[in-house]
Amino acid sequence: MTDHLHIITGGPGSGKSSLVAALAAEGFAHMPEAGRAIIQDQQAIGGHALPWDDRAAFAELMLGWELRSHREARAMAGPVIFDRGVPDVIGYLRLCDLPVPDHVRRAGELFRYNPTVFIAPYWAEIFTQDAERRQEPAEAEATCHAMRQVYAELGYDLIELPRGPLAMRVDFVRRHVG
Repeated sequence: MTDHLHIITGGPGSGKSSLVAALAAEGFAHMPEAGRAIIQDQQAIGGHALPWDDRAAFAELMLGWELRSHREARAMAGPVIFDRGVPDVIGYLRLCDLPVPDHVRRAGELFRYNPTVFIAPYWAEIFTQDAERRQEPAEAEATCHAMRQVYAELGYDLIELPRGPLAMRVDFVRRHVG
């Protein structure tokens, strides 16, 4: 059973990671986002599996990360909050106009989470770029739409996170997760 695995998805710079960190500070088990860590690791080793070098290789590394996170979290008791999940890899590939390989599609079908997924909408007022987040605002907004579409296609119910203070968003998730 994977109903205790809760996804927070959306576009970059929409407050997902801050929300996951705040929930973790309250004692929720959590799984960090793959993308930023992979970018940092690839830059450290001089690798090319980067979203601005080799998007397909970057997606494969994200898939491996998400599969490992899913396996690890299944063994945990209580709610586990994910900063993105396996379906995000499908959304990323689509966003990049890359083919979605059969094994990636199958992973999205097999590695399931709680049927309700939280989606952080594009939020221009808090969006910022940095060394790992190079997307322009239009791409951040398009990413949110891509994630919304993929999760819906995979049969998840989406709950949009409210825009507002972090404490309000934490309370919103806490009330839905239980």
